[in-house]
Amino acid sequence: MANHTTVDYKAEKGGYYKVLLGLLLLTALTFIQPSMFLPDMTFGVQMLIGTVKAWIILMYYMHLKGEKLIGWTVIFAVFIVAFFFAIVMIDVSNFQYADVSHITSPAK
Repeated sequence: MANHTTVDYKAEKGGYYKVLLGLLLLTALTFIQPSMFLPDMTFGVQMLIGTVKAWIILMYYMHLKGEKLIGWTVIFAVFIVAFFFAIVMIDVSNFQYADVSHITSPAK
């Protein structure tokens, strides 16, 4: 009682080429974004593009697309990192000793 499944490798190969094309387009967007649009928010946009690219790589090239628990764990981890990043950015923007800090004070 063996279960045999047939796989259409040409269709799978086409899917991988679509993912590769998407990654290449996102990489091109990474290079043109600072000069074309949202130049004031470059870091945030670059991080968002990088996160999307990492998610695509995880889901397709590491074959985690069908794994629900891993997918939710990755989503949870991304939200935790984003939460801590937001807290640190709020703290840095309200730093009260900026004029005497060796890190944030202007160069003399």
